[in-house]
Amino acid sequence: MALVLAIAALAGTGVPSRASAQEAGNLPADAKFVSIGGSVTEIVYALGEEDRLVARDTTSTYPAAAKELPDVGYMRQLSPEGVLSVGPEAILSIAGSGPPETMLVLQRSGIPVVTIPEGHSAEGVVAKIEKVGAALGVEDKADALARTVQAEFRRLGEEVSAIPERKRVLFILSMQGGKVLAAGTGTAADAMIRLAGARNAVTDYAGYKALTDEALIEAAPDAILMMDRGEADEDAAQILESPALKATPAGEAGKLIRMDGLYLLGFGPRTADAARDLAAALHGEVALR
Repeated sequence: MALVLAIAALAGTGVPSRASAQEAGNLPADAKFVSIGGSVTEIVYALGEEDRLVARDTTSTYPAAAKELPDVGYMRQLSPEGVLSVGPEAILSIAGSGPPETMLVLQRSGIPVVTIPEGHSAEGVVAKIEKVGAALGVEDKADALARTVQAEFRRLGEEVSAIPERKRVLFILSMQGGKVLAAGTGTAADAMIRLAGARNAVTDYAGYKALTDEALIEAAPDAILMMDRGEADEDAAQILESPALKATPAGEAGKLIRMDGLYLLGFGPRTADAARDLAAALHGEVALR
C-alpha cells in the first residue's frame, strides 16, 4: 500500500526528478537495474553485464537465463508498481515502452531511466549496442560487439546480393476469426524480409492491417511468415487451408515459415543470423553460398 501511495503522489506532481536528467545519460556505476525490451536484455547479456540485472520484461526471453529473472510485465503494458516492486536502482528501457503514464511515473520516481532507441536496420542494431554500452559504462565492450555485428551484416549483404530471385513474403501477425493481420511497410517484419533478400508482398500501407480475401490473393506471396508461439500456434494446415491463402503461390506450395518472435523481429545482436536463416528457408542454403 505504501508503494501505491508513493506512486500516486509522484504521478500528481509536476516537478521533474533527477531521473529525467538520466534520459540521455548513463546509469550510476554498478547500479542494479531492470531491463525492458527483449533486444536490450539480449545486448546486456552479450556485453557480459547480466549480473547487474534484477528483473526483465516479458519480451526478454533470450538467452534462456534471462527467463529466470523476475518478470515485471509486457513492455507496452507496464505498471509502476510492477517495475518498482523489484527494487531497481535504475531502469534501461527500449523506446516505445509504456504506457506513457507509467513511464512518466517511473521518470519522476527518483530512479534513473535511460531509453534505448529502436531501429530496424543494421545501423539501428549498432546504435542500440552503443547506447546500452554507454549507459552501462562499458563502451569498450560495446565497440567490440558492434564491430562483430557489423561484420555479420556485411557478410549477410554479400550473401543475399547473389540471390537471383526476390521471393514475395507475407508476414502474418495473427489470424483471428479468419481475418489476416499482415505487416506493411515501416515494420520490423518488413525490414527483416528485405534483409533476407526478399520482398514484402504488401507495400500499399504502413504498419499492420487486416486484409480482405481479395487483397490477400492480389498480394500473391510465395511464402507466409509468422512468429512461432509454441503450443499456442495454429496448425499450419489450418492456416494454409484459408480459402484466400490457399489461392496464393504460398498456399499452393504449402510454404509457411515460423520463427521465434524475438529472434525474427527483435533487432538485437542475432539479427544478421535471423535474416540468414530466413533467407535459407526462402531460397535454400545453396543460394547463400
